[in-house]
Amino acid sequence: MARRGLLRELLRSGVGRLGVAMAVVLCLTAIFVVLTYPADFGPARWSNPQVWADYPKAVPPAWTNLAGGDRAVHRVLTSSAPAEVGQAGPAEVRTYRMPFAYGEGEPPTFLSFRMGLVSYTGRPPSYSVVLVRPDGLEVPLYRDVVRGPRPAETAPFVRNAEDPFRVNLGAEDSAADQVVKVLGEAYGVPLDATDLAGRPEPALFGVPDGAGGFTPLRGDYAVEVRIAVADPTDTVADVAAVVGGSVYGVFGTDAQGRDLLEGLLFGLPVALLIGLSAAVVSTAIGTSLGLVSGFKGGRVDLVIQRTADIVNNVPLLPLLIFMVFVLGSQLWLILLVLVAFSWPGLTILIRSMILGLRGSQEVEAARAIGASTRHIIRRHVFPHTAPFVFTQLIFFVPAAILAEAGLAFLGLGDPSLPTWGQILENGFRTGAVFLGYWWWVGAPGLMIVVTAVTFMLLSLAMEPIVNPRLRRES
Repeated sequence: MARRGLLRELLRSGVGRLGVAMAVVLCLTAIFVVLTYPADFGPARWSNPQVWADYPKAVPPAWTNLAGGDRAVHRVLTSSAPAEVGQAGPAEVRTYRMPFAYGEGEPPTFLSFRMGLVSYTGRPPSYSVVLVRPDGLEVPLYRDVVRGPRPAETAPFVRNAEDPFRVNLGAEDSAADQVVKVLGEAYGVPLDATDLAGRPEPALFGVPDGAGGFTPLRGDYAVEVRIAVADPTDTVADVAAVVGGSVYGVFGTDAQGRDLLEGLLFGLPVALLIGLSAAVVSTAIGTSLGLVSGFKGGRVDLVIQRTADIVNNVPLLPLLIFMVFVLGSQLWLILLVLVAFSWPGLTILIRSMILGLRGSQEVEAARAIGASTRHIIRRHVFPHTAPFVFTQLIFFVPAAILAEAGLAFLGLGDPSLPTWGQILENGFRTGAVFLGYWWWVGAPGLMIVVTAVTFMLLSLAMEPIVNPRLRRES
C-alpha cells in the first residue's frame, strides 16, 4: 500500500485519528523538551538540592483546590532587573518589585527571601524587604547589609557566588514587631508581638477580626526589595521571594521539593528514545533473521531458530542484575538488554510467514529469470510481511517503555536520568503510597499509560492495513 493510502486508511477510523492525534501531541512535547531543557538536566537540576530549596516538600497539585479546597498555593517570585531606580542622597536605590495576586482562604505557610550573586567595589550594599498589601499598607519585614570585605580581600567583592543568601522572613522578630506596629496603627486594634512570633503570616495576609484572629485579605500583593548601592557599577544578579503554600503546580512535588511536572516532561523524550530505539533495532534484527531463516531453510534455519529458542528462554532479570552490578546502571545497558532479548518472538513469526511465501508463483517466477536471493527477499517476499512488521514495531514501543519503567522501578535504571520508572521508584522507596502522596505515584503511572494507549490505538488502526479483509469500502 502506498504511503498516502496507508495514512488515509489509518485516519479513516476514530481509533486511528485519536491515536495519531495523541502521537502528534507526544512528539511535539518531546521536541519542545529537547529544545528547551539543558542536556545535563538530570545531574545539574533534577538531582541538585539547591535548585529545589525554595519549593515545598511533598505537596499535591494546585488544581486540587478546584475540588472545594482553599489551600495556599506555593509561589516563587523572581526578579533580575529593578522596576525603578532612584537616588537617596549619594546612594542609588534600586527597587525590585514582585507582584502577585492572593485569593486563598488560608495564609501562606511561610514567607522567605533569597538574594543571588552580589558584586560591589566599595561600601557594601544595604537592602530591605517590604510587603505591600492590597489595602495600601507597607510592612517592612527585613533589613540588612551585604557582608563587608574580609581582611586582604581586593575589589570587586563577590558574595553569594556558590549559594544564594536565604532568610525566613517570618522567623525574624523584626517582622512580628513591624506587623504589630503597622496593623495596630492602621486598624486601631492592639496586637501582641509575642502572639505572632515565628508565625506572622496570618496577620501579614489578613486584617484583625476584633476577636484576636485575622480574616484573610484577598487581593494584589507585592514584595519589594530595595537595594541601596554606593557605586552604580555594583550588581545584584537576582532576588526572589517565596510565598509558601501547601499546593503547587500541575503534578505537585516530591519529598525533595522537585516539581514533578519538570521530571515527567523530561522523561517523555527519554521514554520515546528508549521505546523507538529498542523497537526499531529489535524489529530490524528479528525481521532480518526471520526472512533469512524462512527463505534459506536447512542448517541456516536450524541455527537461527535454536538461537532464538535459547535467547527467548534466558532469565532476563538475574542477567540484568548481574550486568548492572558489574557495569553500573547506564541507559545504554538497558537499551542493549532490551534489544538483545526482544527479537526472538518476531523472528519465529516472520519465519512461519516466509515458509508459506517462498514457494509462491511470484517467487518462482523471480527465480526463473535468474534473480538473486537478496533481490527476491527484498522485492518479492518482504513487501508481503511489511504491514505486519510495522504493526509489530508499533507494539514493541510501549513494551520497551514499560520494560524500562519496570527495571527502573526495581532500582536498575540510570540514576542520572529522571525517567518515569525512576520517579515511581523514588515514590515507593520514600513511602508515598503509605503516606497518601497519590500524585507522586499517579502522575508517572498516568504518563506511562497514556503513552502505551497511544501506540495501542495506532496498532489497532493498523489492523485493516495488515488484514485487507477488514478494510471498509470507500
